[in-house]
Amino acid sequence: MVDLSRRPPEPPNPGPELCQKISAGVRGRIALGLVVVVLVITGIAGAVYTVPADAEAVVLRFGKYSHTAKPGLRFKIPYGIDRKEIVPVERQLKVEFGFATPGASDLDQISDYEDQRLARSMITGDRNAASVEWVVQYRIKSPRDFLFKVRNPKATLRDCAESVMREVVGDRTVDEVITIGRQQIESVSLTELQLLVDRYELGLDIDQVQLKNVNPPDAVKRSFNEVNRAQQEREKSIIIARGESNKRVPLARGEADRTSAEAEGAG
Repeated sequence: MVDLSRRPPEPPNPGPELCQKISAGVRGRIALGLVVVVLVITGIAGAVYTVPADAEAVVLRFGKYSHTAKPGLRFKIPYGIDRKEIVPVERQLKVEFGFATPGASDLDQISDYEDQRLARSMITGDRNAASVEWVVQYRIKSPRDFLFKVRNPKATLRDCAESVMREVVGDRTVDEVITIGRQQIESVSLTELQLLVDRYELGLDIDQVQLKNVNPPDAVKRSFNEVNRAQQEREKSIIIARGESNKRVPLARGEADRTSAEAEGAG
């Protein structure tokens, strides 16, 4: 007979500790999976970028120049290995001297009032004062040079432009600066500024140097205007006198010829 009083031992109960270990392992795998998913998503997002149609992208790898990317959809190494600098190579930029356009969005385009006052105050070659306002329009032709050759290329451009304009104005009389010599000043300044920009390797093309308001200083503006008005009146009087002379001299000659002919006929 089988002794029913002797039962086989019951299997051990895993208990709550084993359940907690299994649950912790599952949570760890889920967390690791989430981290991997986040890394993949951020990696993809950081690897894809778009270069606008009017720009180029300078790509830095570990902080050093790697390559220049053309417009369109581009890829780079994510997680901070590659960084990009978008440079607007097709956009015409400008710098203003002696004045500031209201509402300008580019802070490098304008300056504060005191800098404007100093920039437009110049001395001409005949030791007269003039107030000169002008604009430099330029484009970025080499993004690599623009970003890395000079610490602050826009500030350097401003200094170069002001130096060139003062030199050109200083070689001319105040009348040339204010009236007849404006076009020549613009042309010479453009050529000289481009040479200086190339020497410093700023990576810029100077499109135009344009004079705006050119006047005598406020302290002498009234006197200068009076002198200028007197000169204009003088020129006007000379032109009128020449016109009268051109009309009267032929008439007088005609009368003389007719009188001479009549006298010869009578004789």
